[in-house]
Amino acid sequence: MLTAYRAVLGRPGALRFSATAMLARLPISVDTLGIVLLVTGLSRSYGLAGALAAAYTVANAAMTIVQGRLMDRLGQARVLPVGACVFAVAIVSLVTGLESGGSDAWLFVSAGAAGAAYPPIGSCVRARWSHVLAGRPDQVQTAYALESVIDEGIFVIGPTVATVLATTWHPWAGLALALVSGLTGTLYLASQRDTQPDPHPADRSTGADPAPAMPWATVIPLVVVSLALGSMFAAAEVTTVAFSGEHHARSYAGVLLALWASGSLIAGLVTGNVHWQRSPVRRVQAGSLVLALVMLPMALVGTMAAMGLALFVAGFAIAPTLIASMSATEQMVPAARLTEGMALIHTGIAAGLAPGAALAGVVIDAHGASPAYLVAGGAGVVAALASLLLRADPPG
Repeated sequence: MLTAYRAVLGRPGALRFSATAMLARLPISVDTLGIVLLVTGLSRSYGLAGALAAAYTVANAAMTIVQGRLMDRLGQARVLPVGACVFAVAIVSLVTGLESGGSDAWLFVSAGAAGAAYPPIGSCVRARWSHVLAGRPDQVQTAYALESVIDEGIFVIGPTVATVLATTWHPWAGLALALVSGLTGTLYLASQRDTQPDPHPADRSTGADPAPAMPWATVIPLVVVSLALGSMFAAAEVTTVAFSGEHHARSYAGVLLALWASGSLIAGLVTGNVHWQRSPVRRVQAGSLVLALVMLPMALVGTMAAMGLALFVAGFAIAPTLIASMSATEQMVPAARLTEGMALIHTGIAAGLAPGAALAGVVIDAHGASPAYLVAGGAGVVAALASLLLRADPPG
């Protein structure tokens, strides 16, 4: 089972940059939660906490693509340290502003700067895998599966540790964890120049951009798929918490979500060990359709036990679909713009979170939790329809 993973991690420098990237991207599971824990821990309003978290998220989504393009042009070794240092300074500024009762303007500028500066580590590490494993599509698939599993683990471990630190030590401890892991991990990743993709700078004499054009006909449908999947994930998460509350078992909401993540994690491990005959695009199309089909019937589930089983089964479609999306991006996007392409997919997922959660919340307030699962199912339908616009074969 683990033979394929040993093969890719055995490549020179691979284990080191993958482990470093795991540390560097811990903030993605901690930052917004850390902001909420700090603001509320200082007896400030949940409204302010949510607004600051939103400012961070929106700025991050807006600048992720820009940073991805800069890394393709200038190289990760030049761009990553700048982003990491600005991120660290902005987090310190945010914490200081909250602790000292600083103005709201200071707080929002600091939160926005932190989000804008935090580098797209997930895109960076996948671009490194594509570079290190060039010409080995099966091994690239395995490497992407590994990173998907790591992402799942980060979202299980990060929030738990941040919450324990912030509630038992100090409210700013969650953000401190994000700062330390993000800064040290990113700087160490940037220092590993031997595995970074080759930069493609503009021609100094003419200023011309040597990078080939982005295949937008492929990328835009993939971004729409990613946005719809992000909406589905957020809607299902919010609805599951509400479902647990309606069944007087709110404390078990985490168990249900853990079962959902566990199904995805197991499927991700299996996916990395399979030699697929179908193209990544076909797998995106199949995975999106399966996700829609497994989410829609959840509106009919009536017990906690049955919901746990349904979510566990549904989770098996998540990681394979996300892995196929990344593989399709790696296959379709020119190497000179791969980090930017990966960043577009990650941004799509992030951009879908807020509308998915908001729409599910409206339905929950009006009709209860169970019908709100139709929001998640509907997002899956949108993803499946958007995937039909993808070409099955890479452009020649």
